Amino acid sequence: MKIGIVGLPFSGKTTLFNALTGADAAQAGKRDAHRAIVQVPDERLDRLDALFTPKKKTPATIEYIDLSGLSADEQKKGGFSDQFLGQLRTADAVLVIAAAFHNDNVPHPLNRIDLQRDFNLVQEEFILSDLGIVENRLQRLEKEMRVRKTDLHVKEEQVLRRCKTAIDNLQPLRTLEFAPDEEILIRGYQFLSLKPHILVPNIDEKEIGRSEAVAAALENWAAIPKTAVLPISAQIEMEIRQLSPDEAEIFRLDAGIQQPAMNRLLRSSYQLLGLLSFFTVGEDEVRAWTIHSNTLAPQAAGVIHSDIERGFIRAEVVHYDDFIMRGSMAKCRAEAVLRLEGKDYIVKDGDIINFRFAV
Repeated sequence: MKIGIVGLPFSGKTTLFNALTGADAAQAGKRDAHRAIVQVPDERLDRLDALFTPKKKTPATIEYIDLSGLSADEQKKGGFSDQFLGQLRTADAVLVIAAAFHNDNVPHPLNRIDLQRDFNLVQEEFILSDLGIVENRLQRLEKEMRVRKTDLHVKEEQVLRRCKTAIDNLQPLRTLEFAPDEEILIRGYQFLSLKPHILVPNIDEKEIGRSEAVAAALENWAAIPKTAVLPISAQIEMEIRQLSPDEAEIFRLDAGIQQPAMNRLLRSSYQLLGLLSFFTVGEDEVRAWTIHSNTLAPQAAGVIHSDIERGFIRAEVVHYDDFIMRGSMAKCRAEAVLRLEGKDYIVKDGDIINFRFAV
């Protein structure tokens, strides 16, 4: 999973990036982007590691990309650069951060704090970028259909026309519903307003206790499909990240922070993207694998290796909770909670799976 961090200058993008990744990055330049891959914390994987004592423990990972803010020239032009937007299109989700803190040394580039305005500015840039892609493709489609008109051409044109109608009304594309075949048609365009969004008001330390009220003031954004609002104090989270685990826990309790920012962001990201984790266990390795909800067992096997999917026979499955309750695979088998599943089995979050296959 890859998440791009964006926002206006001095909104706290790099501070949040450092807090999430433990990096010590400086403010991203106009052309540069900071990237870091971090491990996804999962208490279930830790417990399995303790029980199986394998040679290796491999958690799921997530990549964060800290992209530059608008430069002075780009602010005058009123838009993000094509290079910026191109980098962002590779992300699975977009994290938009906006300044909600007061610091005389870090003035707001638009002179005053206004979360609604800042989120709108970024969203409108994404919508306008999507409009350019839709219009260009519609023009090419028109030329192609003059030469040879197919059912696929007609279907794609219908979907793009519907997208254009939404965009003309400044409506993000994630507010629309698409059939599975329509999703396949538009997947390659990587529309920015279609990607899941996490909106992060970057709040003061004193506002941490009021984070629910801050989020409630942005309920109009939270009501948009595939959109979450998550207030975070990036500066405080970065300071906590630099402490020892014991000191960090004390600091969080004193500040009224129940969970680290990364844990909260991961939970929101998995929910928005419809992701879940299953596990493989053994003497050599225990490992967490990330898949989309409603993934069938053979396709889940393919995440491990294409040969396993190709030669899939059966999946030996026991849920994590059932395994922990009994403590061993032998007992799970004896009590019939370790079962064989076929090609139609939909993998559940927390499944422990051993795939049987023959190539």
